Amino acid sequence: MIDRLREDIKIVFERDPAARSLAEVLTCYPGLHAVWTHRLTHWLWLNDRKLLARFISHACRFLTGVEIHPGAKIGRRFFIDHGMAVVIGETAEIGDDCTIYHQVTLGGTSWERVKRHPTLGNNVVIGAGAKVLGPHTVGDDSKIGAGSVVVTEVPPGSSVVGVPGKITIKRETSRLHYDIEQTDMPDPVVKALECIAEQVSNIEADVEKLKSEKKHRAGGRLKKSKNKTDE
Repeated sequence: MIDRLREDIKIVFERDPAARSLAEVLTCYPGLHAVWTHRLTHWLWLNDRKLLARFISHACRFLTGVEIHPGAKIGRRFFIDHGMAVVIGETAEIGDDCTIYHQVTLGGTSWERVKRHPTLGNNVVIGAGAKVLGPHTVGDDSKIGAGSVVVTEVPPGSSVVGVPGKITIKRETSRLHYDIEQTDMPDPVVKALECIAEQVSNIEADVEKLKSEKKHRAGGRLKKSKNKTDE
């Protein structure tokens, strides 16, 4: 248990350059508090003390702004940065070394008592405001861009952006989990518009070429007609 606590603290220093001291991490990181509280509530949930688990979870939500259902399964070295308005549903599963930012939702799309929330693999990063909805799997080493809405399966090593989320990059699954730079994630809508603009430009060039050829042929016929008239 002590090793797990030390591991959680260490991961804060690794993934947040704003962390300056142990005292600051222990007192000023609601994401860390939410994860620690979830460890307790999940144990209570598994030991059939569900009401107490939900009550403690509800109190933690009030104090941290993070709502993690006690039934959710969370791996090691999980980091919630900032934390406000994070929601993790009952049947969500999160692998090791994952990072999520504020206003992220791992939500369900069904009222049935079934697996209805997402499963995150290892080393997954989810940007601020993103929503992953339904019992879909986000593969290892994937990144979800800020504000994206994911409603389908995400293969390992993918980058996803947009509403609904589009897979824009598939890469080798060896990048570090704290590689969170999202400015290099292309917008699929912009890319599609650029392709359309390029096609329109090519069509306009072809039209101008046809016009030029037609004008050239018309000029040739006119010249022949003039020569016949002179004769």
